[in-house]
Amino acid sequence: MKGKKRIVFVGNLILLLLLINWMIIQKENTIKNGELVLLELYPLDPRSLMQGDYMTLRYEMTRQWENNIETRGFCIVKKGKNNMAAYSHLQANKTPLKENEVALKYYKSGYNVKIGAESFMFQEGQAETYQEAKYGGLRVESSGSAVLVGLYNEKGQLITDKLD
Repeated sequence: MKGKKRIVFVGNLILLLLLINWMIIQKENTIKNGELVLLELYPLDPRSLMQGDYMTLRYEMTRQWENNIETRGFCIVKKGKNNMAAYSHLQANKTPLKENEVALKYYKSGYNVKIGAESFMFQEGQAETYQEAKYGGLRVESSGSAVLVGLYNEKGQLITDKLD
């Protein structure tokens, strides 16, 4: 009986490791091949005693949404100059899309609406550097999944750490 338990344990461990690696590969593929979209944001508290410095992000477009939206769906944004995107509308499916439109998956959790990129961690002591953040840069894949790749200033330029 001990041998069977060990086999089941090792089999489950291998499946778990395969699942984690598959998820990592998916995110790396999104970062490499996804379409860059800059969404206007309004940052919240940039401090955490347990995690170090981070910025909780909320996107300006979500302020326009009412509390009675569907639990899940797609937020359609229209890309403009320098990949800056403006909110267009919500819809249940990722298609149809017009020219220069990008579909982002969203889900509603309580009163918050999330698109999967709601926090940005940075090196301790760099909070001042990221206070100028105006946009969250997301790479979006065709399925609507998004990965936050950085914060951008009002000119659409990537903000980087200013290390001494």
